[in-house]
Amino acid sequence: MNRRSIARNVQKGFTLIELMIVVAIIGILAAIAIPQYQTYVAKSQVARVMSEVASLRTAAEACILDGKLTVVASTATPTNTECNLGSTASNLLGAGVEISKGLKADLGSATNNGSLIATFGGNAAAAISTKTLTWTRLSASGTWSCSTTVESKYRPAGCASSTAATSGGTGGGSGTTQ
Repeated sequence: MNRRSIARNVQKGFTLIELMIVVAIIGILAAIAIPQYQTYVAKSQVARVMSEVASLRTAAEACILDGKLTVVASTATPTNTECNLGSTASNLLGAGVEISKGLKADLGSATNNGSLIATFGGNAAAAISTKTLTWTRLSASGTWSCSTTVESKYRPAGCASSTAATSGGTGGGSGTTQ
């Protein structure tokens, strides 16, 4: 055999076993990465809604200070005794009777606590769809605390579980903000 015939017999490309190994490695990485990514998406959506609803607290405080405790829909024009908090325009919130899609408000009064309740809708991750996130205003102190019904692995650090918030606070004030 001469050198030319040896050079022609040199293998080019990948063998079937090499391709199968690459596909197996990609499958293993996908099996690990996809659930982690879904968890990340759900956590970021909860944090986003928490922040969007928290931004309405300032308008709620202004309404309370002005004595306007009746909240109207974000599309309505309020009277002298009504309050329009605005809207988050979030595509993550669900439907219901609310001031904007998926957002309910009860400003309470000088002696009753008020709340802003957001319900996650169909555009949210499946793990948090239909769950709620609530900002509650304590009338005695004027402080706000966050609570939610989402699982602990999706919950932001500043937001307690709804059961903890109703059974004795937010665990050392971690969910309370002024």
